[in-house]
Parts: sequence; structure tokens; C-alpha cells
Amino acid sequence: MHLTGDLVLASASPRRRRLLERLGLDFTVQPSDVSETLPPDVAPREQVAALAARKAQDVAPARPDALTLAADTLVAAGDDMLGKPADAEKARAMLRRLADPSHEVHTGLALAHPATDRLTRLTETTRVHFGAWDAALAEDYVGGGAPLDKAGAYGLQDPQAALFVKGIEGDYYNVVGLPLYRLRRALHQSFPDLLATT
Repeated sequence: MHLTGDLVLASASPRRRRLLERLGLDFTVQPSDVSETLPPDVAPREQVAALAARKAQDVAPARPDALTLAADTLVAAGDDMLGKPADAEKARAMLRRLADPSHEVHTGLALAHPATDRLTRLTETTRVHFGAWDAALAEDYVGGGAPLDKAGAYGLQDPQAALFVKGIEGDYYNVVGLPLYRLRRALHQSFPDLLATT
């Protein structure tokens, strides 16, 4: 998959950057600094879609001929919506909450192309099942500092975090933060003119 023009990733996430690099895409990184606060009564799927669109619309005007990709990921356990933990104590509490017995990971994607006045947004959901709670394993993981930059305090791509996970229903890459299959479909459906034919 290759684009005919420029791609801008409106995210500071090293995981999203690595995934795009693995796809062989050329892109620049321009993180958005918009507020990620929405009213608490907004459903998780709508929240991530709205935040991704807000980020794309914040960054895209600076490069109107480029395609801007933004994403937002949120972990939902029952009625609790979990973003990135503020500290190690909150990370421990989040991991404990997620072990009861499963949770959902929602990622919103937005693709903006101001030159043609197009904005596409979508949401992907994956259900993750943790195994039996292991406090020592959680303590080791939190002690390494890895959870602090991840929604829900874990990254499925981290081998130590993967030890919590009994199984998933849905897209693995969605849990990592960028549902690649849905991204490809969105590009083909909404931006076929920006895809290279070779």
C-alpha cells in the first residue's frame, strides 16, 4: 500500500509510528495538542471517533494537500473508561480493574484531506480477556515503567503485558493503537485517488 501524496501522522505514539513504518509508508509526524476532554456521558466508541477527528482537523490545515491520519484509543471496563495512567499507582489499579474478566479497546481513526474537503472517521473495537489476576506479574510490569504511556496501562505488543492476556476477539493491531485492516479499507473506500497503483 502506497500513497501518491504526503501522509501526516497526527500522533506522538511510537507504536503507531512503528506500524506505519512497517507498512513501508513515508510520512511525517505532527502530533496534535488539542484537548482530549469530552463530556463524561459520551459513549466510548463515539468519544474515540470524536477525538480522532478533532486531532486530524487540528493538524490537517497546515498541510492541506497531505492526507492526515489521527487516532485515539480508549480502554473500557464496564462503565469505566481508562486512558493513560497518571502514575504507577493508577497503572496498578487499572490493570487490576481490567482483569475482571474482560474489557474492550476502542480506537477511533480519522483521515482528513483539506484540499478535497474530505474527513472520514471510524471506530474499531476489540474485546480482550485477561487471565487470572497475578499481582506479582503486575508489579513487575508497572515497575518497569511501560504502562505509563498506554491507554489502560498495558500494551499487548509488550511481551510482559501479553502474559496477562488469555485471548482477544477482534483486531490485534487495534489494541496496539492502529487497526490496520480498517485503515486500509478506509483508504480504499474514501481516498482511492490518493493510493498509488503500483
